[in-house]
Order: sequence, then C-alpha cells, then structure tokens
Amino acid sequence: MIRPKTVLTVMSACVALTVALVAAVNLAIPELRASGLHPGPTQLLWIVDAYVVVFACLLIPAGAAGDRYGRKGVLMIGLAVLGAGGLVSAVAPDVAVLIAGRVLTGVGAALVMPATLSLAVHAHPPAERGRVIATWTAATGVGGMLGNLCGGLIVQWSSWRGLFGTVVPLAAILLVLVARTAPRTDRHPAPLDPFGSGLLTAAVVALLYGIIEAPVTGWTAPAVLAAFAVAAALFAGYIGHQLRAAHPVLDPRVFAAPRLRAGVLGVGLGFFALFAMFYVNAQYLQTSLGFSAALTGLAILPMPAAMVVVSRRSVRLTARYGPRRIIAAGLGALVVGLLALSTAGAGTPYPVYLVYLVVMATGMGLAMPALSGGIIGALPPGRAGMGSGLNGAAREIGSALGVATIGTALNTPGLDFGHATAIGYRVVAAILAVGAVLVLTWFRPADAPAPSAARAATRTAP
Repeated sequence: MIRPKTVLTVMSACVALTVALVAAVNLAIPELRASGLHPGPTQLLWIVDAYVVVFACLLIPAGAAGDRYGRKGVLMIGLAVLGAGGLVSAVAPDVAVLIAGRVLTGVGAALVMPATLSLAVHAHPPAERGRVIATWTAATGVGGMLGNLCGGLIVQWSSWRGLFGTVVPLAAILLVLVARTAPRTDRHPAPLDPFGSGLLTAAVVALLYGIIEAPVTGWTAPAVLAAFAVAAALFAGYIGHQLRAAHPVLDPRVFAAPRLRAGVLGVGLGFFALFAMFYVNAQYLQTSLGFSAALTGLAILPMPAAMVVVSRRSVRLTARYGPRRIIAAGLGALVVGLLALSTAGAGTPYPVYLVYLVVMATGMGLAMPALSGGIIGALPPGRAGMGSGLNGAAREIGSALGVATIGTALNTPGLDFGHATAIGYRVVAAILAVGAVLVLTWFRPADAPAPSAARAATRTAP
C-alpha cells in the first residue's frame, strides 16, 4: 500500500516543476536577449507569458477533465505534454517556434497542477487537509527556489536551450513515479467546455497584448484600445456562455460565496506581486549588481526557502489568530516588500536587498495557505478538481499580469532600468494594496456560503 506521505511528496514534486519553469525562464532573459534569435522587448515578455497564459486559462477545464476521466491519467498525460513542450522549446530555430513550445508546455502544466492538489488531498483524511494544502503551497516555494537555482546554473554552464531541454528527463522521471504511487480516484460526470476555454484564453491574450504593446505604440493607440475592447467583449461572452450552459465548467454564480471571491483575488494578487519581482530580479542582479546567472540563482535562494518555512507555520498561526488576520499580515508584508524593492539600485548592498526579498517571502508564506483553503473549502468535495483548477488559474493569471505590468514599465521609452523598475514596483504595490482591501472585505468571519453560491456549485457538479 502506498503511504499518503509518498503521494504528497510526488505530487509536490510535480507542482514544483510547473512553478520552476516559470521562475527559471527569468534567469535566461539576458542570454535570450543576446542570442541568435534576437527577440525584441515585447517578444521576451511573450516568451515568459505564453506558458503562464495557457497554463492559467486551461487549469479549470483541466481540473474538470481530471474529475471526469480520472486525475491520475490526466496527470500522466500532462507530464508527457510538458516534456514534449520542453523539447520543442529547446530546439526552436526562431522566436515563433520557441513561443509555440512554451504554449505546449503550458498545456501540459495545466493538466498537471489541478490533479496534484486533488490527488494529495484525496490520499489524506479530512483532518489533515490544512497540512496537505500548506505542504502543497510550500512546494510552489520549492519550485521557485529550484527554478532560480537550477535555472541559473544551467544557463551559466550550458545555455537557454539546455534549460528547456532539462524539462524532458524530469517530466519522464515524474511520469514513472506518478504511475507507481498516485491513487486512482472516483470519476465524476464533470462537463468539458472547449468553446468556453477558447473564449477565456483569447480574452486573456487580448488583455495582455494591450498591456505589453502599450509602451511601444502608446496607451491610446488604436491597436491597444482595440485589444482592451476585444478582451472586455470576450470576457463578457465567456461569462454569458457559462451562465447559459446546462452544466458549466465554472458557473460565475459560485463567486457569490465571499470567501471564494476573496481566495481567488488574493491568490491572484499574491502571484501578481511575486512574479513581477521574479521578472525584474534576474535582470537587476545581473545588470545592476553584476552577478553571473549562477550567482543570481543562488542569491535569491533565501526567499523561497523563507516562503517554505513560513508556509509550514502558517497553519498554526491561522488556527490561533484566524485566517483574516493572517491574510492581512501577509498581503501587508507584500506591499511593504514591493515598496522596499522600489528603492533598490546599483548601490544597494546585497544583504539589504535580501531583507526586502525575505519580507515578500514572509507575506506569501502567511497569506497563500489561508487563501487557497478558502477556495477549496467553498466548493463541494466532488469538485476538488475545479477548486484546485480555480486556485491555479488565479495564480497563473496573476503571474502573467504581474510580468506584463512590470514589463510595461521596463519597456517605457526614455526610462533607464533603475527608474523603470522603481515605477513598476510602486505600480504593482498600489494595485496590490487596493486589491487587498477587497480581499479582506470579502473574507468574512462567517463560514457559510451564500445560497446562490451553493446552488451554483451544485449546478456545476451534476
């Protein structure tokens, strides 16, 4: 009989790989910029964001696929696709093929992530749910740590192609481990919605296009305004489509539950801040402080390590002080960390910069387990796949928007790297602060879901 701890370890390794792929690519940005592919500033943003956009938009239908066809099988298919995407990226002859490879990798990651959390929770008794979620959340910190450390070492001693090629054997190893350890789960008649998934993906791509292209063409340029208008229309179309469906993959009415709204927004905001920082960090350490790629990976290690430690302790703190206070402390620490990072320059000593990173790590470690628990706890057990998919979608959409937002500042004409970074961090901090007010307003002490949310959850799970 497979021990639950073994299942949790393998699932954590899978989710760590999906996060590591987001973190590691940031270490390769300086080399990619100087490579024979000659990507422009906006193409660099798409190389990073292509993975997370597809990852985010397919997470919910991927979670539904796991509910319908079996989470173990979907997880194994996801790992195979992940490896294939890494191979395409590694051999890409031009930017277009590289972006296509990143898209394929994102499809695989979307199939992997929701299955990992639901399988880990399934393997443990209900009383251990908080610990399982905290461990799974900590695995994202480990993924960030390994992505930065190993990404820096691989780029330093190999190349950006070697970085993407490493995904292939890692995915193969995890595929074997999942086949041997993951339990089989009951199947539920969860609906699949390729049309709705296409609407959502197109909407997010249009939104990111507007944000990314605005510094180049201007915020009032016809193409940018058209992109925002198309994004709004597609989002509206997606909501209308889900409301009309007999059994929607994600009924918008589930957001009538305040804690679900708070959890989704809070998780998205946390990763919005974190991955904005990740995008800048490698460039700051290599450009402003003169670090090598390998040293850059080592220099950020204390941050994800601190995130893991704090995440493990957050369960007890939440039980003692209540989730709302812990979330407030965590999001507040993130705002403080971003504002501190906005003051960093070429003359900032690394130990001081490290303190700023640890402040952000503390914020993530405190807030994320409670917010993720709010999402999972607001849905019925039969929709665990959708719950973990919704949690992951919030993470990845937040990550994509964070990269695009701070990348917009970096690509603004007339600003040097230091000034652009300072402005970018302050904009991200302001958005986070405003969003945190909404999160804390919605995260009410009462635990009972709103009636409309309960009906929607039932309607979504026939």
